[in-house]
Amino acid sequence: MNPLSVIYGGVVGTRNALYDRGLWRARRLQGAVVSVGNLSAGGSGKTPFVLLMGELLKARGVKFDVLSRGYGRRSRGVLVVDPAGLPQEFGDEPLLIARKLQVPVIVGEDRYDAGCFAESKFGAQLHLLDDGFQHRALARDFDIVLVTPQDATDRLLPGGRLREPLSSLRRADAIVLASGASAESFPLEGKLVWRVRRGIVPQNVPPRPVVFCGIARPQNFVLQLRAANIEPAAEAFYRDHHAYSEKDVRELIELKQRSEAGGFVTTEKDAVNLGAYLSALEPLSVVPVKMELSDAANAVDTILRKIEERKHGA
Repeated sequence: MNPLSVIYGGVVGTRNALYDRGLWRARRLQGAVVSVGNLSAGGSGKTPFVLLMGELLKARGVKFDVLSRGYGRRSRGVLVVDPAGLPQEFGDEPLLIARKLQVPVIVGEDRYDAGCFAESKFGAQLHLLDDGFQHRALARDFDIVLVTPQDATDRLLPGGRLREPLSSLRRADAIVLASGASAESFPLEGKLVWRVRRGIVPQNVPPRPVVFCGIARPQNFVLQLRAANIEPAAEAFYRDHHAYSEKDVRELIELKQRSEAGGFVTTEKDAVNLGAYLSALEPLSVVPVKMELSDAANAVDTILRKIEERKHGA
């Protein structure tokens, strides 16, 4: 075990124990809070799942907003995301969520402050808490945690990618098996277990494209493209949440010319981070991620029922 991982695990364990014993108290908003989170640092599909949950709630006529930290933004404090804005101001994932769901998305380092601001502006409606499992300062009414096959054998940061040990899953209300994760690999006794399928929807992909992206697990994107019979002429990978520069675009165009590629293909998150450079990479196919939840109607029923039970039991 990496000594730094041992230290990190001790800090995480102490913090969780303080919350579990009530020595540190979570603050509660007026509206119900449904958290979507994970155990690892990136790549589990939280954003596609938030989008999926948002669409399911909209189909039920449930009014909601999304609370997010706004990872990677250069701004500070609580802000309502402007769908026409820039990722530098709001973060790439909150901006993507705001554009696709067309509901209020509020970013803030302190999600309780963000929620209070949301309630003052939009009323005490349901809050979807993006990447909220570790944000224990905000009380939640339903905790959803996504796990991947890699989580089952991974190590704690910084030796691995886990932000918490697998034992932390006991705090979850529902555990979502993503990317083919197996139920037998996780401590799921007494928990709701949901399964999702995550796929891509490629359209108008140029022949032999240059595939580029700045996401947590870029090889998964390439494997999904190959499964859809799209063979890359070349690949270019960047760090997660990468903010593209003019130099990056110039190098991508040079790579296209060297590899004799027919164009480019990338993800929706990268399209957000490209901003004004997007048109310089034509022909370009921006590939959406589609996530499907098994027995989605029952899952939403369960969430809404739990919220009602906790409201009346409070």
